[in-house]
Parts: sequence; C-alpha cells; structure tokens
Amino acid sequence: MARICDICGKGPTFGHNVSHANNKTNRRWYPNLQRVRALVNGEAKRIRVCTQCIKSGRVTKVPRGAAAPTA
Repeated sequence: MARICDICGKGPTFGHNVSHANNKTNRRWYPNLQRVRALVNGEAKRIRVCTQCIKSGRVTKVPRGAAAPTA
C-alpha cells in the first residue's frame, strides 16, 4: 500500500542517516498518515490523510456514529 495522502498527494521524502563518522546510508521520512472517515462526493469513505490536511480543514470528517447520508 502506497504511503501517500489521498488529499494533497504528500509521500515519503528521502535523505541520509549520518553517523558520527560521517557515514551516509539512505533513509526515508514518511508522512504522518491517519485513516479517517471523511465525506467524499457526499458519501462517507475511509481515506488515508496526512495530519496537516486534517489540521488545515481540507478534510470534512463524518461525525462518529452517524450513518452515511442517503441520496
């Protein structure tokens, strides 16, 4: 499963672990993804969203215990 935000498309970034002896080995930083029930096109779906999208209000969460709205 790809570690990519469904809203903004943020994915892993790359860099190096740097030891005290200045040896460099590859590493990855992953976005802080959360599984959230959100309204997508008027229906409740589970999507993987980074915490910055949640905090900025780009995601409209479905209230806990609420059924999906029917059309």
